[in-house]
Amino acid sequence: MKPLLINTSDIEGGAARAAYRLHTGLRNIGIDSTMLVQSKSSDDSWVIGPNTKKEKLMAKVRPQIDSLPLKLHRSRQSTTWSNAVFFSDIAGKIKDLNPDIVHLHWVGGGFVPIKALSQINKPIVWTLHDMWAFTGGCHYAGECTRYMDSCGKCSYLNSKRKFDLSHHIWKQKAKQWKDINLTIVTCSRWLAECAGESALFKHVRVEVIPNGLDLNRYKPMDRRVVRELLGLPQEKKIIIFGAMSATSDNRKGFQFLQPALQILKGNHPKDSIELAVFGASTPATPPDFGFKVNYMGRFNDDISLALLYSCADVVVTPSMEDNLPNVVMEALACGIPCVTFNIGGIPDMIEHQKNGYLAKAFEINDLAMGISWVLSDETRWQKLSKRAREKVEQEFELETIAQKYTDLYENILMKKDR
Repeated sequence: MKPLLINTSDIEGGAARAAYRLHTGLRNIGIDSTMLVQSKSSDDSWVIGPNTKKEKLMAKVRPQIDSLPLKLHRSRQSTTWSNAVFFSDIAGKIKDLNPDIVHLHWVGGGFVPIKALSQINKPIVWTLHDMWAFTGGCHYAGECTRYMDSCGKCSYLNSKRKFDLSHHIWKQKAKQWKDINLTIVTCSRWLAECAGESALFKHVRVEVIPNGLDLNRYKPMDRRVVRELLGLPQEKKIIIFGAMSATSDNRKGFQFLQPALQILKGNHPKDSIELAVFGASTPATPPDFGFKVNYMGRFNDDISLALLYSCADVVVTPSMEDNLPNVVMEALACGIPCVTFNIGGIPDMIEHQKNGYLAKAFEINDLAMGISWVLSDETRWQKLSKRAREKVEQEFELETIAQKYTDLYENILMKKDR
């Protein structure tokens, strides 16, 4: 069996890391998988990226070309959006590689156009890392439920028209994907429910398989050693907050973290806690968190991330919407309790007051209370840490997840051959 995994990048970004890890897990259990990407950063021979000058040029300009229709909506909100309506030769590349099954992951940036799926003459598995596959362009719909119908009147586009860009993109998906051999996989139960309620996928097979993690890389480490390596203080409590564009993406909840920490300051001495922010460099005008902040920059490789998590006392992820965020799973694997809002797929990982704290959605006081609750009792912290590691070992070990995908592939191919 030869699956072909497709993702816009191999290791840049959360969905890319999840796809790359799965690819590694499949190969570890003897599956001859290949990965096709638009942007290649690794040197792995089984990852196929652009080779010729023309391919490399197109890989750079394709995201800009894909975003052009958005220029017509000058008053749109700033959010991640993909159109995927322009030409690409990816169907031809897939045909040349001739896999048994095609496994899509995050395919934004114009990498896999909507029409290309109807040109793939193979069974398709699509792991959804967000909502884009069943919306009219946005990757997270917020409070909007128009994807249950046919989009249009898109609040992100600030549009009052039924037949706007979001409706056009949705109609293209409905037309092109009507007869394809498609199985949807979501990483969380929440996203499975959203997909099942969508107009596009309500009659499509939907399975839930979480992301997997290499537990030999993500594991508890000696806190004193890693703090010395990273230049962080030994005696203080360290709170970690991390995300790509950590301080500028409202969906990641920076706007909730800041006031929560101001509340926390009232219950803890100012010099007893420091904050470590990764995914962002020091801003020109640093916000006031009430505590000293260490801006750690970007961490992309597993070893650096595991070191960073292991120096923490708590990881705070106050996202407004999220599927199965890597930050939470990676931190738990390192034995670090997490404080989050009770939203999206996060409850699949966080057991309230057993390996972390699930605050009521968007309630700043409860978020602050959760952070304080984790930090205030060392005996309790040890129990939280122990259960954090156990949870990941039981449910998210990489090769176990790879085997679940292998079983799914075999089931799909067996039905195809009947």
